[in-house]
Amino acid sequence: MPARRSIDEILEAARARLDRVAPQHLADEMALGALVVDTRPIEQRDRDGELPGAVVINRNVLEWRLDPASDHRIPQVTGYDQRIVIVCNEGYSSSLAAATLRDIGLHRATDLIDGYQGWLALSPATNPAPSKETS
Repeated sequence: MPARRSIDEILEAARARLDRVAPQHLADEMALGALVVDTRPIEQRDRDGELPGAVVINRNVLEWRLDPASDHRIPQVTGYDQRIVIVCNEGYSSSLAAATLRDIGLHRATDLIDGYQGWLALSPATNPAPSKETS
């Protein structure tokens, strides 16, 4: 029988593998060419706004869209060395997703600390037109 671990233990282990991005540094990551991926559901994006420059990918297809070896990858994926920053609403599911991307071989994948809400707290007036969903 496999050892039991709580989701908090799994989250802690995932985050220990990541060099997480603080919200105030997200623009710097983008300027350096990082692919920023917003995994929030449409209800949250409609309620809170879009993340400028981010590609929207539903969480349930994330790995297939970002795996360089997948026939279902998006055109923005350039290879295993690409910097990818995953953004969810508060920075929990994005940590788990980024750790999974690292398991695929995307060794520079990470996530945004405190998620979209952390970024929004720095930029409350930002609410651009909806971004194009890629899923």
